[in-house]
Amino acid sequence: MTIDLEQKKKQASDWFAQVQTTLCERIEALEPNGARFERKAWKRGDGTLDQGGGTMAMLNGETIEKAGIHFSEVYGEFSPEFRKQVDGAEEDPRFWAAGVSVIVHPKNPHAPTAHMNTRMVVTTKNWFGGGGDLTPMLDAARRQDHADTIDFHKSYQTACDRHDASYYATFKDECDRYFYLPHRNETRGTGGIFYDHLNSGDWEADFAFTQDVGRAFIDIYPEIIKRRYQTEYGQAEREEQLKRRGRYVEFNLLYDRGTMFGLKTGGNIESILSSMPPLVMWP
Repeated sequence: MTIDLEQKKKQASDWFAQVQTTLCERIEALEPNGARFERKAWKRGDGTLDQGGGTMAMLNGETIEKAGIHFSEVYGEFSPEFRKQVDGAEEDPRFWAAGVSVIVHPKNPHAPTAHMNTRMVVTTKNWFGGGGDLTPMLDAARRQDHADTIDFHKSYQTACDRHDASYYATFKDECDRYFYLPHRNETRGTGGIFYDHLNSGDWEADFAFTQDVGRAFIDIYPEIIKRRYQTEYGQAEREEQLKRRGRYVEFNLLYDRGTMFGLKTGGNIESILSSMPPLVMWP
């Protein structure tokens, strides 16, 4: 049976919402005193027209200093100045996009920050994009042979290999090139995978892969936090963490495509900028 576009959009949107729910539960389970995500619904635009919206989920706890897990489903028309930058929008400015976006900043410097998002975008074309990446805060952990990075990459390689033997190497390289700070001449973290404009011609296969990208993160990242969040640390490690978070801010404000897309499509400012760490230091 051929699935029409409206069915595809609903399936994808429902999945992204499910990822938000599942990951919130997994992260909440790490909080010793029962801290919970606070959820807040929002609408795109001024509310006079139906342009979609989403649900923010924010957590400030003991294990997790700040986390944002956000679902969105938005639609409408791109602005004239932005439509030329989006594939398929120059011919027709109408669009639909849904996704889940995740950023987690643990309090303990030994526990790495991580990001994940998956999305489906429809213009006159349609595609999937997303990925996940790890950002250790301490120099001693910013190595490819560190256990956290090894396990994180293994989880994503397993997910990729389930679908296409070329995916992991290709999307790992794309992640390394994308999450790079040219003004610092350094990578943001120890990588992961990143892909965009994925349309192999088999929507079901592309959607199945995108689902596995979300599952891989749900499976491995809470486990990494669990083994690090009680590690002892001192003021020196805390200051190193806060300085590294400064690099994170620099990347998200200068180079991140998701930040630019959200701001230029009338997204929720609060959720778009929730990736900013709660505390940060520049030397």
